[in-house]
Amino acid sequence: MTERAMGVTRACGLVGISRSLFHYESRRRVDDEALTGRMMAIAAQKRRYGYRRIHVLLQRDGCFANHKRIWRL
Repeated sequence: MTERAMGVTRACGLVGISRSLFHYESRRRVDDEALTGRMMAIAAQKRRYGYRRIHVLLQRDGCFANHKRIWRL
């Protein structure tokens, strides 16, 4: 956009996306990094535990996250 002095509205229109999508920043990464750190600490202590057991241990520690999210990470 800056090389050809094209505005955001026009560039998004040409590509076919909305302006809000152009400016979108996912907040998932920040939350996932903290959760991943806790998961890695548990996994280091309990090497044979899978995502289901890690999910239960996280719930006992007070970190309530969906089991599908634990699987994704």
